[in-house]
Amino acid sequence: MLVLPLPLIVALVLGFLFAQTMIARNRPVLFSTLLLVCAFQNLIVALGQYYGLTPALKLQPVLAACIPPIAWLAFVSASVRPITLTKDWGHILGPAFVFFCALFAPVTLDAVIVLIFFGYGCALLISLQAHRDALPLVNLAAGTIPHRIWTAISIALLVSALTDIMIAYAFQTGSPDWAFKIISAGSAAALLAIGILCLSPNLRTGEPERACTSSTDSNSAQQITSKADTDLVARLDDLLETKALFLDPGLTLNRLAQRLGVPAKQLSAAVNRSTGENISRYINAYRIRHACGLLDRGTNATTAMLESGFNTKSNFNREFARLTGKTPSSWTQDAVLSTSSQPARLSSHQSRNDS
Repeated sequence: MLVLPLPLIVALVLGFLFAQTMIARNRPVLFSTLLLVCAFQNLIVALGQYYGLTPALKLQPVLAACIPPIAWLAFVSASVRPITLTKDWGHILGPAFVFFCALFAPVTLDAVIVLIFFGYGCALLISLQAHRDALPLVNLAAGTIPHRIWTAISIALLVSALTDIMIAYAFQTGSPDWAFKIISAGSAAALLAIGILCLSPNLRTGEPERACTSSTDSNSAQQITSKADTDLVARLDDLLETKALFLDPGLTLNRLAQRLGVPAKQLSAAVNRSTGENISRYINAYRIRHACGLLDRGTNATTAMLESGFNTKSNFNREFARLTGKTPSSWTQDAVLSTSSQPARLSSHQSRNDS
């Protein structure tokens, strides 16, 4: 009876998901590449560790070293900025160094691969913390979901580093049976998680956007006065009210910053310092006010959600409750207050929350 090891089953699942994305053409190339590499890595693990194919054993560490940098580049391209050769060429050095070690210093492979997975996992967490208010290229309608997904991916990289340490220890202590169990339970699960998490629709972005231009280097820590923050937020309000940009579910922090001619970090920081809210919540307040007006005119909740710039019901319901203290259905059923009093009702509730 043919028994398939778990890594091979994971490889088949990820391969199927990769084929789906290629047929549908609904994912950026780096996400599809990450799916393919994770699938191929599980296949190589199965062929090498379970079926004893020597070429697979030699390829395994090099392919493994490709997963963290591809995950990082997928994160950067989907969330922070477009990928450029001048800024991102260095990510090839990790896999190249592993290839060198495989040829001339195989004893160092375990430590090098662990460091690569651990380093990229930590780098992802640090970058997410630096962009905790909003990821520049992520749709603001997605709320905090992309942060959570990328956090889970970074944790999966760290878990993979931990399982590599455990596998190496099992082999060195003469317990290969434990090593195979760890490979099946740990590494395969981590790679499967990375692949599936990258399929989330909340990680999609629109067309690549140009980086904001500014005469001041974005890395310089320049103190912005309170008046400058207030003026910038006032310009943002004017833009949102006159152009109704908040109705676009694909709106991003980067796009808003480009329209205002300032760096994305400066806009995000100004909103945070002036209002105490992050940019996602600030934009969602405009969307909820618009949705309330639609509900007052008899529009059903789903239509109001879609026409106000939201694309997920969970985020719409959560933000609606946060800002109004009610569900959309209870707001609609409230027949006590007239249509003219609805904006005041929303404003008064926000004032109570602020106080």
